[in-house]
Amino acid sequence: MTGSGVPTRGWIPYAGLLVVFWGVWGAISSLPTKLYAYPDPMVYVVWALTMLVPAWFSLRGKKFDRGRVAAGYGLLIGLTGAGGQLLLFKALTIGPAYVIFPIVALSPAVTVLLAFAVLRERLGGWSWAGVLLALVAVVLFSVSTGDGGDSGWLYLVLAAGVCVAWGVQAFFMRKAALAGVDDASTFGWMTVSGLLLIPVAVLMMGGLPLAFPWQAPALTAGTQLLNSVGALFLVMAMSRGKASIVAPVTNALAPVLTIVLSLLFFGAAPTGFQIAGIVLALAGSTLMVYRAEKTTEPVLGSAAL
Repeated sequence: MTGSGVPTRGWIPYAGLLVVFWGVWGAISSLPTKLYAYPDPMVYVVWALTMLVPAWFSLRGKKFDRGRVAAGYGLLIGLTGAGGQLLLFKALTIGPAYVIFPIVALSPAVTVLLAFAVLRERLGGWSWAGVLLALVAVVLFSVSTGDGGDSGWLYLVLAAGVCVAWGVQAFFMRKAALAGVDDASTFGWMTVSGLLLIPVAVLMMGGLPLAFPWQAPALTAGTQLLNSVGALFLVMAMSRGKASIVAPVTNALAPVLTIVLSLLFFGAAPTGFQIAGIVLALAGSTLMVYRAEKTTEPVLGSAAL
C-alpha cells in the first residue's frame, strides 16, 4: 500500500488487536452482572476510571489541546460516547450480546445520514443499500422478540439508542478531524466526559454500592480495561492507516468475534430471524463503510469508542 505522505504500513497489528480486545470484551462484558448482580451503572463507573489508563498512554509526550474548538468537539464526542456506554451496559444485563452488538454495528447508518443531511455529502448506491439492509435488520430483530415481555423490547430500544449515540459521535469525530483536532486530544476529552458522567451513574444507584465482594469490581475492571485499551488501539490504528479502511474492522469484525464467542461461551442458540438480522446488520455496516473507502477525506476521521 502507498499513500501521499500518510503512513499506510503498521496499522494492521493495532487493528487486529482492536478486534481481539473489543470482540472478547463484548462477549464477556455482562459477566459481572450475571455472576454477582453488579449494577450496570457501577459497571459504567469502573469503565470510566479504566479510561484513564489508555488516556495516559495516548497523551504521554503530547500536548493536550485545551482550546475552545477541541474542548467543544471533545465534549460532544465524549458525552455521546459515554452516554452510549451507559445504555449499552444496561442493555447487556437484559439482552444477548450476539444480538445487541450487531445492532450497535449499524451506527455508520446514522453517521452516513447525518453527513448527507448536514454536510451535504453525496451518497452512492452502496451507502443507500447499506442503510436499507440496516433497516431490514432492525425489523428482523424486532420480529425475533415478538414473544418477549417488556425486557425483550427494552434491550432492543437501548441497543438502538447506543447505535444512534455512537453514530452521532462518529459524525462529530469526523467534524473534529476536519477542524484539525488531533486524536490524542479527542481521546483525552472523551476520558474527561466519561468521568463527568460518573455522578449520574451514582445517582442512578442511589449511592455507591459497597456490599459486593471484591471479585465483582475486579472482574468489572478486567473486562472494561479490554474496552478502554481497545479504544487506544483504535486511536493508534487511525493514526497509522486510512480511517475509511480501519472503520470496517471496528464496525464488522469485532461484532463478528463477539457473536462467535458469545455463542461458544454461553451456548445460546439464535433464532432464524436473529441470524438473518445479524447477517444483514453486518452486511449493511460493511457496505456503508465500503462506500466511504471510495471517497477522499482530507484528514483522518474516527469510529465510535
